[in-house]
Amino acid sequence: MPDRLRILLVEDNPADAHLVAQALGGDGRCAELHVARTGEEALAYLRPGPDGAAPRCDLILLDLRIPGTDGREVLAEVRRDPALRRTPVVVLSTSSAERDVLDAYDLHANAFVTKPLDLEAFLGAVGSVVRFFSAVATLPSR
Repeated sequence: MPDRLRILLVEDNPADAHLVAQALGGDGRCAELHVARTGEEALAYLRPGPDGAAPRCDLILLDLRIPGTDGREVLAEVRRDPALRRTPVVVLSTSSAERDVLDAYDLHANAFVTKPLDLEAFLGAVGSVVRFFSAVATLPSR
């Protein structure tokens, strides 16, 4: 298991991104957090640059409703890419619509978490996801 999870948060709402950082402790000790505000930004971050190196992440927290390339498309691209397909993806959405849940699992999301409206519940939900992937789950090697 990695010492610190490298997490890509794909979230266009700055307030929710701030809350996720807060749930992670905000100091970078338990996780290294990179935020992408659009699907295009997320995919650009995950793909190799001109030097052939791509930033690797251990976990993707993905909102479904983001500008441009939406979360479903990002998830589909991640699962099609042999270098990324084993990266755990947790959908973190305000939606609890059955169609959204089914779409996410059909695209092989590892989990679907509906963002709680209550601040403490939100922080707890994000913290639980991160604790699971940092302390309980065995992740693919980097």
